[in-house]
Amino acid sequence: MDMQAILQQAQQMQQQLMAAQQELDDAQVEGTAGGGLVKTTLNGRGQLQDVTIDPKAIDPDDAGETAQTIADLVLAAVRDAERAVDELQQEKMGPLAEGMGEGGMPGLPGF
Repeated sequence: MDMQAILQQAQQMQQQLMAAQQELDDAQVEGTAGGGLVKTTLNGRGQLQDVTIDPKAIDPDDAGETAQTIADLVLAAVRDAERAVDELQQEKMGPLAEGMGEGGMPGLPGF
């Protein structure tokens, strides 16, 4: 077992992980609902950044129903964006997990 090679591999993986995490922090993922009446933006880590509600979603004659409809649309748009975040995270982080393999880091039992 070449300990130097293992340490270099661990450092390289750490750098790749940090780069992938930064990409997720910088990413903007959008979710929509109601044919675009509500849009939400999350970063690549799933943190809500913005909510946009089209004025067409508001019915001034039925405030109670409109409020519930908007709440439902916001929830649906957030869930849509979360699905996209999951896909982005898998795209960015998945190869790093695969690089470690099922047994973790090669040459180190239990890692």
